[in-house]
Amino acid sequence: ILFPSSSTPSTSLTQSSSHSEESHLTSSELNYDGIEFHFLTLGNYKAGDSTLIKSGDVEILIDAGSSTSSIDTLKEHINSYCSDGKLEYVIATHAHEDHIAAFTSTSSKKGIFESYEIGTIIDYALTDKTTQIKTKYEEYRQKAVEKGAIHHDSSYYFTNEVANEFNSIKISETITMDILYNKYYFERSQDENNYSVCIMINQGDNHFLLTGDLEKDGEEEMVKYYSSRNGLPHVKLFKGGHHGSNTSSNESLLSIITPEVCAICCCAGTNEYTPNTLNQFPTQAFIDRIAKYTTNVFVTSRAKYDEDGNSLNDFEDLNGVIS
Repeated sequence: ILFPSSSTPSTSLTQSSSHSEESHLTSSELNYDGIEFHFLTLGNYKAGDSTLIKSGDVEILIDAGSSTSSIDTLKEHINSYCSDGKLEYVIATHAHEDHIAAFTSTSSKKGIFESYEIGTIIDYALTDKTTQIKTKYEEYRQKAVEKGAIHHDSSYYFTNEVANEFNSIKISETITMDILYNKYYFERSQDENNYSVCIMINQGDNHFLLTGDLEKDGEEEMVKYYSSRNGLPHVKLFKGGHHGSNTSSNESLLSIITPEVCAICCCAGTNEYTPNTLNQFPTQAFIDRIAKYTTNVFVTSRAKYDEDGNSLNDFEDLNGVIS
């Protein structure tokens, strides 16, 4: 369990006077008529993202990580909510394996693109990746297009870097999905994560923000862009950037959106990328920053270790599927 090192967590709704008396939003406060968010577990001990948003008969799938071994687990989750075999919108935020692998197929398993009817695919405008999985993703994306899917990259929703008429997508009579501005739809970044497609779901005064793996530079540019317009709103829900890394979900963004609930898609404590515990997801730096705004932080799964601290290359649910 990670606790803030320098502040007591609080929210605008509840306050906690000590770490042993944590308080959370009630289930009724987490319910919003007409829309559901499901942050999915991935079936392995790797980091990765996959989020299913459901509004009536409309399903939006954002990312399909973490690897092709996630295919069966993700399809089982999706089939629990999607009864008509169609994903109206599929969003691949950026070209890293832990976000796109399960869109593709293997010799023995059909991935997401081959398993469902796909309406519209929205993905990264730029990438510097030349990996096999990125190439494979684009091949299967093209197969989906040949079967009738529409494909747009994120820059389609902007004209001269200003949001255009296509930017706000109507999901239902009361719900819209906005493709948010990101400087790195149009300019190269040294970090692939900054190419992430970012979206805001809106339901009246309720707003729900998902920024993929957007890093500090991208967050700051986004805040700057919207500060000269109508600004970014307070959000009911924020999917923590980059699996709760120490380089995302920075104060420049958090201080504007002041999230009430934060969901983290990751296998907490996995040494997939590093044995350095300070940089394993979700990081202590992230916990310290988010704790200034909410105690309602949820994480899908966690890595398993033996009593000597050796990785078992296995996982267990922490909060499990976060709905």
